[in-house]
Amino acid sequence: MMQNILFTAGIVTPVFLIIALGFILKKLKIISDNFVAVTSKFVFNVSLPALIFFNISEIDLSSTLNIKEIIFICVVIIATYLIIWIISKYFIKDGKNLGVFIQGSFRGNFAIVGFAVIDSLYGNISLGKASLILAFILPLYNILAVVALTVPIMEEKAINLKSTFIEILTNPLVLAVVFALPFSYYKIMLPPVIIKSGNYLSSIALPLALIGIGANLNVKEIKKASTFAFASSGVKLILLPIIATFLAYEFGFIGQELGIIFILFACPTAIVSFIMADAMGGNSKLAGNIVLITTLGSIFTITIGLYLLKAFGLI
Repeated sequence: MMQNILFTAGIVTPVFLIIALGFILKKLKIISDNFVAVTSKFVFNVSLPALIFFNISEIDLSSTLNIKEIIFICVVIIATYLIIWIISKYFIKDGKNLGVFIQGSFRGNFAIVGFAVIDSLYGNISLGKASLILAFILPLYNILAVVALTVPIMEEKAINLKSTFIEILTNPLVLAVVFALPFSYYKIMLPPVIIKSGNYLSSIALPLALIGIGANLNVKEIKKASTFAFASSGVKLILLPIIATFLAYEFGFIGQELGIIFILFACPTAIVSFIMADAMGGNSKLAGNIVLITTLGSIFTITIGLYLLKAFGLI
């Protein structure tokens, strides 16, 4: 038992210590809002795409790409998304709250928190597989989020399919996958100097992103959070990972595959959900509170989940 506790703590603690560091640095005014904004932009547009590109370009695509796992993940995301929508619309009448509730309940921060936990659990080599999964779920997340945030307030905003499609195609993370796939498929070797430079650039992606998450936390806001925020957080952190992990096990996923699926669905709500809610007329305050609650709560839920999976010999 103690061995499993130490194992789990060794995986999760480093990730959330960096988040805590970001929170402390912001409180001490060592870093500012401007620093966080600039570094977040840098991570999203440069460092994280580099991480994804170099991890995918170096993997053996034929042995790493698991179509069954990717289809399973996409089907579960869509199915739970629809179920959340169908149930929540009976309790949430305001469209501006409904869309935000739905998005907060299903959209996880896999590219940052998920990657960090996977890297800690399985090592850097596993990030190639995680990046391939991200290539499929990122466009799916974006499409479903736009629909959720727009349809409930259709009379106020119309869905702009063209701009949504362009945004998905030009997403730096998606582009990184697209450009990396030929290198992986044709086994094109990059010059060592490029690889080394890329590794330097990639290595700062997750620490900077985690510091940014911590710096954006405002713990005082929890006191003002609504019932909707806590309910959405409960769905995201508890119900979704339990359902997804149980189904994954029933479908024969085990070991690293099961671990990645659990982490994907157990991740806190993505920060971009707040940005999208604000831009598309949703309740941005509710979105921000969901991000805050799930980020703090995931410290415990991911830890407990990984401990149980390890204790039962499933990962």
